[in-house]
Amino acid sequence: MTIERHSLLLTVATWCLALLGPEAAGADKVDFKTQIRPILVSRYVGCHGAKKQESGLRLDFRKPALAGGDSGVAIQSGKPAASLLLKRIRSADPNDRMPPKGKPLSGVQVALITRWISEGASWPEDGGIARSETDHWSFQPIHAPPVPEIAGKGIRNAIDRFVRARLKEHGLVAAPEANPNTLLRRLHLDLTGIPPTPAEITNFLVERRGDPEKAYSSAVDRLLKSPHFGERWALEWLDLARYADSDGYEKDLPRPHAFRWRDWLIDAINRDLPFDQFTEQQIAGDLLPGATDQVRLATGFHRNTLTN
Repeated sequence: MTIERHSLLLTVATWCLALLGPEAAGADKVDFKTQIRPILVSRYVGCHGAKKQESGLRLDFRKPALAGGDSGVAIQSGKPAASLLLKRIRSADPNDRMPPKGKPLSGVQVALITRWISEGASWPEDGGIARSETDHWSFQPIHAPPVPEIAGKGIRNAIDRFVRARLKEHGLVAAPEANPNTLLRRLHLDLTGIPPTPAEITNFLVERRGDPEKAYSSAVDRLLKSPHFGERWALEWLDLARYADSDGYEKDLPRPHAFRWRDWLIDAINRDLPFDQFTEQQIAGDLLPGATDQVRLATGFHRNTLTN
């Protein structure tokens, strides 16, 4: 199919949907947030956003988007035929089409934008669609949220209150408190991946008779100090890093020294190595000032890549 014919068919289909209205298309009114915003963010904000405005057009906020750019008004509410944005989207000329790179918008996407404009191009007044990277929670200052005021059996600390508040919000009821044996077993499996021995169960039950809270805290401290703690939680990172003792594929040649990085990882977790150092040492440990052999060993992380 030629570009011209594809463009003609796309034009006919989208204009038919626009003229017949949403009822004929069997759909509700187009929702900007869930249907239009994702298209603008993924295909247009890179060239028409806060950092870059090709041809003076900005599409990340309502006011400048409706005002248009150097070529004129881009979006005319209720008038898809007069909207320059739609003309550029449907253009068969790669040099004129928006976006100029990548695949053209699909017929469904074009139809959505056509209907959206036909329905009045509704856009929230506060309508910034591309959040700043610094809006992400990880860039926000650490603060202590207010502890929910909620009472009930089994609430011992602030975390319990947050959990109970969320359960209440969803109309759920907390499960009954686990018996001591089950509690200790869960604790062992969570922290070391190994169930408690009969002797550990007996000692826990004896300590619990005197002070249940202290017995639980002591069990937690004991397990956190166990070398098995690092072994258990290293598994998560080993899987993410795709650790193996051989190269994989059909040759599957051995990696005789791969275990050295694995052991470094287990030791780093047991030492509670700060995450920034944990990351730096694995990515560029050999380049750090005064790097020891142990720090350089962390870069074995890079050798986890499958090779053939």
